[in-house]
Amino acid sequence: MDDPDIDMKELEQQQADERLVDEAFQRLLDSYLASTHRKKTDLITKAFNFARQAHKGVKRLSGEPYIMHPIAVAQIASEEMGLGSTSICSALLHDVVEDTDYTVEDIENMFGPKIAQIVDGLTKISGGIFGEQASAQAENFKKLLLTMSDDIRVILIKICDRLHNMRTLDSQPANKQYKIAGETLYIYAPLANRLGLNKIKSELENLSFRFEHPEEYENISRKLTLTKEQRQQLFDDFTTPIRSALDEMGIEYELKARVKSPYSIWTKMQNKHVTFDEIYDILAVRIIFTPNKRENEINECFQIYVAISKIYKSHPDRLRDWLNHPKANGYQALHVTLMSHSGRWIEVQIRSDRMDEVAEQGFAAHWKYKEGNEADQEASKNDGELNDWLGTIKEILDDPQPDAMDFLDTIKLNLFASEIFVFTPKGEIKTMPAGCTALDFAFQIHTFLGSHCIGAKVNHKLVPLSHRLQSGDQVEILTSQSQHVQPSWLEFVSTAKAKGKIQASLRRADRETQKKGEQTLKDWLEKNSLEYTSSVVDKLCDLHEIQKHDNFFLALGKKTIILGDRDRDQLLGKKESKKGWKKYVPFIKSEKKAEKTIKAERGLLEVGKDFNKKIPCYLTEETIQMYIFRNCCHPIPGDDILGFIDNKNHVEIHKRDCPVASRLKSSFGNRILDAKWEMHQQLLFDATIEIRGIDRKGMIHDLGDLISGKLDINIRRLTIASDQDIFDGTIEVRVHDRAVVAAIMEELKKISGILEVSQIM
Repeated sequence: MDDPDIDMKELEQQQADERLVDEAFQRLLDSYLASTHRKKTDLITKAFNFARQAHKGVKRLSGEPYIMHPIAVAQIASEEMGLGSTSICSALLHDVVEDTDYTVEDIENMFGPKIAQIVDGLTKISGGIFGEQASAQAENFKKLLLTMSDDIRVILIKICDRLHNMRTLDSQPANKQYKIAGETLYIYAPLANRLGLNKIKSELENLSFRFEHPEEYENISRKLTLTKEQRQQLFDDFTTPIRSALDEMGIEYELKARVKSPYSIWTKMQNKHVTFDEIYDILAVRIIFTPNKRENEINECFQIYVAISKIYKSHPDRLRDWLNHPKANGYQALHVTLMSHSGRWIEVQIRSDRMDEVAEQGFAAHWKYKEGNEADQEASKNDGELNDWLGTIKEILDDPQPDAMDFLDTIKLNLFASEIFVFTPKGEIKTMPAGCTALDFAFQIHTFLGSHCIGAKVNHKLVPLSHRLQSGDQVEILTSQSQHVQPSWLEFVSTAKAKGKIQASLRRADRETQKKGEQTLKDWLEKNSLEYTSSVVDKLCDLHEIQKHDNFFLALGKKTIILGDRDRDQLLGKKESKKGWKKYVPFIKSEKKAEKTIKAERGLLEVGKDFNKKIPCYLTEETIQMYIFRNCCHPIPGDDILGFIDNKNHVEIHKRDCPVASRLKSSFGNRILDAKWEMHQQLLFDATIEIRGIDRKGMIHDLGDLISGKLDINIRRLTIASDQDIFDGTIEVRVHDRAVVAAIMEELKKISGILEVSQIM
């Protein structure tokens, strides 16, 4: 007999869920109605009802109805990106095709081709960008970029989707948290930045930081809270005379305090090797004004700059004019750094209300200002910078790369790069990534120029291909018909386009060599009365320890492998020649045997089918030998770590912020494990500390006295080199955990003459 109490509870829960969903949808409608878009509430309501029915009865990991996720994504698209009804409907429907029996054709029949196209694009890249293997991941990422170049709203909604997933990441197990946070930092945050979504980029970075390094995040957040009053006082004192000057000018304005995000602070602490207290640019001031005339807004920015530079002395080298040369993501502002009366440099960002909205909402706001109150907010075809960038990505996609990680890294070169402005011989301005070379510039102009480039004239002086360009350089490319793409070029080019074109050209050359190699094999087999089959090539690949047929053909084409009697005898299965083969490569066999013996002695952890990836790997004195420690990051107890299942089903341990781990998280997310230390200060680990300062007599004595004497820690190696009274040094010590390293570094800072102390990763 059914229990009526259980039925009653279920009914109450259903009613509570329905109220929750209705309230969330009403908030979405309210935010949409408050916007400047043409009001298409009927279409949005229709999409909501359709999605609600499609996802009926499905729950998220958090326990709430699944429809709450599409509503939240639509809310972000409407409220935080300022997108219109097409995007809101697409956001509401974005999981319908993926998770239910409905098709893209059903969506098109009910909501038209545009919404169907966007939903189709979102479905192609669903389930997170990244699949089970790197090749699948790269393929999905290519789909994302291709769809994005058709309609930028696909990636905008995908970013909304990722933002909501990050906001609700608490319900996921730790290994999934690291995977999703890693993907977010590696791909989504730079994508958001490239599209000018500054506010969302910062939130994605902070959320990733919070899940990857919870203790550091809490520590910095706590310090920001503790110093809030002090910052407010500094802001009030600094802005009081500025307010007076702006009031006198009759400008309608708003002053905002911009506080550096926890992630930005932590990144600076890592890069500059400084403490929280040593970061002086946590506070910046924004002046956001409404111009009298829209066409005069750039002039008004400079008028405000002139007025405030009469109050405070400006830093001559830190004026950044993003007004006349906006960033590639549409960002415009004038940045000036002023010396406050309290002796602190404070950055002031001057921008109009339009520029501020573009800075926060990116290209979405950019289109809004161009097209007025249009319902669909179509991407403007006149957005030159955006289209140039998408064009570059399309060129990279035109030549598919074999290695997924190369592909992602190539794309990321374009996503992260800060910019310089370079002039052609005719005076045209080209935006290039900082750190680019003359060869990068040649490929940016035209693939032919890059492929045949022999050098360049920079500011009328002859320079090599590898010469790094500076902002303001005028560059003329020199070419020769006899010049061809060289593999060594990959060592110094830095732009995605140049790398992609060089790799494509080299691969074309390799394909020709492979064809020659394959023909060589066919001729040799025919000569030896053997048939050309796939299994024959497999056998030869095994004999020469080469995994892929293409690589074997390439080696034959380059003549690094020459087929002989041993190969023929092996294919014919002659026993006497097998002995000959063993004599031929004894070192390969013995090395493999030795490797197996070492692993057997170490007892490495084997990850089998029944291994539970949701449970953390605990590293203790007894289990630590079961894990592999690579040379990329040297984790020791106290570091935030994760595990990675390698190709042989063993587990590698990395720091969570290790560059190698960052790539692994975003490429092989399903192989990431949570890992935790449970050490009891019995084992010692190597750690290296770098020091720099002003040399003096007795410095080495003081160092030894502190570490060996006061701290009672054994110094394994101390290296110091001095040049013109400035010294650099490294101290290698053996410690139990990271806390000991931190204590040593704090004590070292107290020694007279030591100015910088940092830890080598």
